Amino acid sequence: MNLSRLLRFWPLLVLLWLGACRAAGPEKPARTVAEFFNKYESRSGFRATSYQPDFLTRIVLGRLGKISDAEALQAVTNIRTVRAITFAPTSASSRDLNERGLQNEVDGLLRNERYEPLSTRETSAGNAQYRYAVRRSGDKVTEVVATGRQADAPESFVMLAVSGNFTQSQVDQLTKILPGMTGEILK
Repeated sequence: MNLSRLLRFWPLLVLLWLGACRAAGPEKPARTVAEFFNKYESRSGFRATSYQPDFLTRIVLGRLGKISDAEALQAVTNIRTVRAITFAPTSASSRDLNERGLQNEVDGLLRNERYEPLSTRETSAGNAQYRYAVRRSGDKVTEVVATGRQADAPESFVMLAVSGNFTQSQVDQLTKILPGMTGEILK
């Protein structure tokens, strides 16, 4: 008699088990930078922002008005857009997302899209690091992607995607000033 009851509910048990397996498994990772932004920008704990060059240039030059290096100024004026996404865990499930590897997902998509990794730089405060990768078109860099954490939030995640038309020396300058710009960009 118990066996006949079990057989009646067998399809339901299988469906519940499959649902639990799906819920416990990893999500489909993003394949491009744009897909990463689209995937996460409306989720809890994430904040996405986009800037156009005129507004961004005013922010950056106002904040970093004392830049005397011509390459740094040229790099800032060559920026076409900046997209920023930040994540600060707001719940246990969002902490789990961060621990499962937002950075790993970004690393995978940058590798798949053939971005060239650059060095890691510390911020001036020395308590946050940013990793950089670039996409090239010929001898010009068309996009710089920076990932890291907010200095005041160790469990956070930050990703900046800066598009433009940069020389390698301008990219070197951007990697020096992007950590300082992040606070202004993310306001």
